[in-house]
Amino acid sequence: MKKIKKAVFPVAGLGSRFLPATKAQPKEMLPIVDKPLIQYAVEEAVAAGITEMIFITGRNKRAIEDHFDKAYELEVELEAAGKMQLLEFVQNVIPKHINCIYIRQSAPLGLGHAVLCARPVVGEEPFAVMLADDFMDTAPGQPPVLAQMTEIFSREGTSILAVQDVLRAETGQYGIVSATPYQPNLERVNAIVEKPAPENAPSTLAVVGRYVLSNKIFDYLENLGKGAGGEIQLTDGIAALMQAEPVLAYRYSGQRYDCGSKLGYLKATLAMGLKHPETGKAFSDYLKSMK
Repeated sequence: MKKIKKAVFPVAGLGSRFLPATKAQPKEMLPIVDKPLIQYAVEEAVAAGITEMIFITGRNKRAIEDHFDKAYELEVELEAAGKMQLLEFVQNVIPKHINCIYIRQSAPLGLGHAVLCARPVVGEEPFAVMLADDFMDTAPGQPPVLAQMTEIFSREGTSILAVQDVLRAETGQYGIVSATPYQPNLERVNAIVEKPAPENAPSTLAVVGRYVLSNKIFDYLENLGKGAGGEIQLTDGIAALMQAEPVLAYRYSGQRYDCGSKLGYLKATLAMGLKHPETGKAFSDYLKSMK
């Protein structure tokens, strides 16, 4: 069974829900305590054994490339000032064995199109797709969500979607699946539809920002027309792929924060602030004092 070695990060979006903060910086660079969202996602990928990070970027996204690049001037200054711990943090933003590849998405044609842009690099291999603004947190000692999924892939060898139940009123914000039980926390997907109205949704089981996909998805994405919102939808590609091979829905272990929304971002900041070794105790005391 092939191992998942490549992950695609679609990071070309405008981040309009966070304007004006995202006017000149990518939303993926917004920090949760002291690390940007994209770094948390990359660290999750590294923990799952991914060695090639493929970023699908757009205009005004250079900060992401700079973040994962070597910062010569900063490193020299930190070393000269004797700030060795900070120097170590900067030098280890990404492990040395990881390869970062950047592909420009020429127009905002949708998530499906962004994934299709990665085809020349992914080639004939299965791969992961990670949406950095779906921030995934797991309990101590528990594998990160993508590592949970790649372990299942090594056993099942077929495409897997991370899913969670949402309120019926929220189905219009997600790709929604109908599925039948297969194994504990794992279901066979029978149908998938993009952003259905609550009265039309086949279930309340929503796909969230982690995917492990067969490379055959590219054939379907290439031949898709525009779907919901006038964009090429990854959901439509998955629906087509399902006609040829099984797709599984995985109820992952962990907590998701929708950092594409202001409220979700604040919740993630609160949760990680309480967990952070530097801030946790003092932050907890402060929150108690506010009551």
